[in-house]
Amino acid sequence: MYLSKISLLNFKNYEEVEILFCERINCFVGNNGVGKTNLLDAIHYLALAKSYFNSIDSQNIRHENEFSVIQGEFVKQNNTEKIYCGIQRNKRKQFKRNKKDYDKISDHIGLFPLVMISPADSNLIHEGGEERRRFINGVIAQYDRNYLDDVIQYNRALISRNKLLKDLKTGMSFDRDVLSAWDEQLIVYGEKIFKVRQDFIEKLLPVFTEYYNYISDKKEEVRLIYHSQLLDQNMRDLLDNSLRKDLILQYTTAGIHKDELIMNLGEFPLKKTGSQGQQKTFLVALKLAKFDFIKK
Repeated sequence: MYLSKISLLNFKNYEEVEILFCERINCFVGNNGVGKTNLLDAIHYLALAKSYFNSIDSQNIRHENEFSVIQGEFVKQNNTEKIYCGIQRNKRKQFKRNKKDYDKISDHIGLFPLVMISPADSNLIHEGGEERRRFINGVIAQYDRNYLDDVIQYNRALISRNKLLKDLKTGMSFDRDVLSAWDEQLIVYGEKIFKVRQDFIEKLLPVFTEYYNYISDKKEEVRLIYHSQLLDQNMRDLLDNSLRKDLILQYTTAGIHKDELIMNLGEFPLKKTGSQGQQKTFLVALKLAKFDFIKK
């Protein structure tokens, strides 16, 4: 499988361009600021239906234009797959496969697996746990459609539960039955997500370690540790035990949305003790492991 063609209209700094690719390795060469990274981001759009760098679609439209179009052709098992992405300001983006709209854009994820390495990946180390959970989700979702659906359903239930908790601040009465209904959703999907994540990290760790040892010539030990509140309690007990705190803070304080991926250099946090070189080696090894894992 490979991307054979891409065309852009009003995407970022591109007014209009069409590029043909060869079946093997392709390289973009040019001065700073000409749009090499923007081309990579357009490919990311075609594979995963979103930008790698900017979650707000309209901000990827070329300045002073009202719309943007990204189109690509993939060759997969001797068939040509045509993908269309249309973005308009203040409107929902269109995503099509072979001229047919998706019922759910999430159905597209995993059709064209993709791994991207960027200087922005340093956020995986330096930013909060949400970045690392997004990394975990981004790997698993490309080969496990059920997992992606479970994450979407969990997040919807979480938003609704948090809204209910916030409504209490406005003087609305507390309806325990409604809260329990959202709790059941979080329990069902949260338990499934936890098990898949736990299995994923267990399988990813030796692959990641092998790549890191190869790059660093085995000069130091690295660790990836999956931390979840569900390691100590089941989801139902977590929600019951945190209810009083949730009512005070008006948001859900316990669950798989608090999971962490701890990155260590030996016994110590990579963020605090790792040099820039060690951190970059860690990230490159992690992305190579992601590629290898999805490929298998």
